[in-house]
Amino acid sequence: MDFPLVMERLTVALAVGFLVGVERGWKQRGEAEGSRVAGLRTYTLIGLLGGISGLLAEAYGGAAFVGALIAFALPWTVFKATDIWREDDVSVTGLVAGLAVFALGALAAAGHLAVAAASAIAITLILAFKGVTHTWLRQLSWSELRAGLLLLAATLIALPLLPGEPLDPWGAFNPRELWLLTLLLAAASFAGYAGLRVFGPRHGLFVAGLAGALVSSTAMTLDMARRTARGEAGGRLAASVAAIGNAVMMARVVVLLAIVSPGAVPLALPPLAAGTLASLVAAFLLARNALLGPAETLKAEPGRPLDLGFVARIALVLVTIVVLARIAAHFWGEEGLIGFAAIAGLVDVDAITLAAGRMIGAEVAAATGVLAALVAVAADTVSKAGLGAVFGRGAFALPYGLASLAALVAGGLVYAGMRLL
Repeated sequence: MDFPLVMERLTVALAVGFLVGVERGWKQRGEAEGSRVAGLRTYTLIGLLGGISGLLAEAYGGAAFVGALIAFALPWTVFKATDIWREDDVSVTGLVAGLAVFALGALAAAGHLAVAAASAIAITLILAFKGVTHTWLRQLSWSELRAGLLLLAATLIALPLLPGEPLDPWGAFNPRELWLLTLLLAAASFAGYAGLRVFGPRHGLFVAGLAGALVSSTAMTLDMARRTARGEAGGRLAASVAAIGNAVMMARVVVLLAIVSPGAVPLALPPLAAGTLASLVAAFLLARNALLGPAETLKAEPGRPLDLGFVARIALVLVTIVVLARIAAHFWGEEGLIGFAAIAGLVDVDAITLAAGRMIGAEVAAATGVLAALVAVAADTVSKAGLGAVFGRGAFALPYGLASLAALVAGGLVYAGMRLL
């Protein structure tokens, strides 16, 4: 191995130990010289030792690395055990951290520099935020833990096991895609709870809403409607957040068109920009009235972290719409692009935008493809307003409906003006 390459890998191994050692040494900075246990210098040397052991393995085989590992791990374990007994502290964090630094040093010597560096940063963050994580664990309730575990299980265990291909001849019922749609709804519900729990009934809505809108504005809007109906969120403030979701959705359509069909952007941008601006103005007015006006009566707590009953009901509605839209697309095909956009847009704007954008130039004119995307946006806006009225209360449905109408009118007028020119 070339000398520069060897030095590069050893430097990363050294840096891994140094990074963790800074955190360990900083926590012991108030102790007298000679009484500090395993600080900056020790962990830096452990990282370097791991790197040297990795080089030995490459030169002399795995037996050399195993020997070096045992030569380090045994005295290190004995040393930390003695320290635990002397300090009457049963924590083994320092022991595990030292072994991890050694392993990462060897990983860097094997050439996995980015992985070793990223892992060292993660370890340092875990060690540094001990107080924060312990406080968080003390405040964590069983229902919150259970909700998080259910989401993880549904995502990492159930989702990969589901078939990724449609089970019907029309390509409408794809279990994995439909389960993913349900997960988006559940994640939006959990994000709404977390935002309210951490940041309060006002600021928490905006934090959760913005995060949810980037993934699915439909799921986020329905969660806002539900929380308003249950008295967990103020109607005007929740409507303001949902209006921002509309703006995010329209902006995302422009970005998708720019990716798949840049030439269509000049046609799509004016009406979508008008709709986005109208949504933002409506959101601002609603938020201002909610924050400056009389406080809306709310429950003290944001409810359950994950309302499975609500998620199941909404998922059933949305899955039905998705399946019907795909069946319609099967029978209409490309000839009914605008009609298909009107149906598919009831749930998924991104898919029809990408489909129409790819067809522009090769199969349809730019004006037709853009119109399909705009029709999908309008259908999605109307669908969310209707679902918001069904699952929310008038305190949410009316202001959000007016905000949605303002976006539709603004975008429609601009599009009509462009057609007349």
